[in-house]
Amino acid sequence: MKVTCNVVIEYDNVKKTETVLKSIEVDNLGFVKSQINGKHLEAHIESKSISSLLHTLDDYLACVSVAEKIVDKD
Repeated sequence: MKVTCNVVIEYDNVKKTETVLKSIEVDNLGFVKSQINGKHLEAHIESKSISSLLHTLDDYLACVSVAEKIVDKD
């Protein structure tokens, strides 16, 4: 079975979107394909099972949350 998930997160501006993406890119290698589309951070996740997808999604969103907190402090 193949399970997929697409996540779109909108930020206030392109700079913040770029900074968040740069902060999380290292953790995503092989698990999440992320790209910027204007002010939107778009992520595509594929997995072999729902539980694996949920684990990857949870990790991804946790990394995004930490990156956002750091960016907001600047």
